[in-house]
Amino acid sequence: MTRKLTTVIAVIGYAALLLPLLLLIAFSFNSSRSGARWDSFTFEWYVRLLHRPDLFIALRTSLIVGVTATVVSTTLGTIAALAIGRDPRRLARAAEAVLMLPIVTPEVIAGISLLILFTATGIHLGLTSVIIAHITFCIPFTILVVLARLRGMDRSLEDAALTLGADEFTAFRRITIPLLLPGIIAAALLAFTLSFDDFVITFFTAGPGTSTLPLVIYGMVRRTVEPSVNALSALLVIGTTLLLVAAQRWLGSDATSGRAG
Repeated sequence: MTRKLTTVIAVIGYAALLLPLLLLIAFSFNSSRSGARWDSFTFEWYVRLLHRPDLFIALRTSLIVGVTATVVSTTLGTIAALAIGRDPRRLARAAEAVLMLPIVTPEVIAGISLLILFTATGIHLGLTSVIIAHITFCIPFTILVVLARLRGMDRSLEDAALTLGADEFTAFRRITIPLLLPGIIAAALLAFTLSFDDFVITFFTAGPGTSTLPLVIYGMVRRTVEPSVNALSALLVIGTTLLLVAAQRWLGSDATSGRAG
C-alpha cells in the first residue's frame, strides 16, 4: 500500500511539473489565437518567428552571453573544485559550504545586489554586466558538479602515474583531466542552460539595447499574448531539455564507468 501511494504521489508530482510544458508545446501548433480552445494544427506561428529580426538579435546576444559565461565559469569552477577537493583543511570544507549560499539565494536578491555592485563600481549596464552576472551565478553550480566527479575518481591512477615516472603536470594532463572530463562537460552544459534561460538576474543587469531571448519573450507577453510566444517558448523548452538530457547522459555514463572500474 505504501509503495502504491508513493507511486501515485510521484505521478501527480511529475504531472504537475510536465503538464504545463506539454500544453505549451501543444498549443504552439494551434491555429487559434485563443489559448482557451483548439481549432486546428498549424506551423504558422513558427513561420512567423522567421520574420522577427529582433528575435534573432536576442538569440545572438543570448548565445554570446551563454557561451562566454559557460567557458569562464567552467574554467574557474574546475580550478576551484580542484583546490577544494584536494585540500584536506577545514577551510576548504568551509569554502564548499559557502558555495551553497549563492545557490539558495533568491534570484531577485542576487539581481539587486549585482545591480548595486555595478552601479557602485561604475560598470556600465550592458552586455558586459550581463556576462559578469551570469558568470557569477554559474560558478557555484560548476564547482559542485566538478567536485562531485573529483571525489568519485580513483586517486590510485594518478599515484601510479607519478610512481612510473610522470611529473605532476603530465599526470594532471594525461590522467586527471580525462577522468574529470565527463564532469566538466556536464558542468558546462548546466552552466549554459542556466545562463541561456535566465531572466531575473538579466533583467536587473541588462542596460538599454541589451536584450536576451527571455527578455524579449517577456516583452512580447506584456504587449499581447500571441501564439508565436508559445512557439518560441516551446523551442526554448525543447532546446533546454536536450541540453539537460545530454548532461544526464554524461553523468550517467560516468557513474556506470566508475562502477565498472
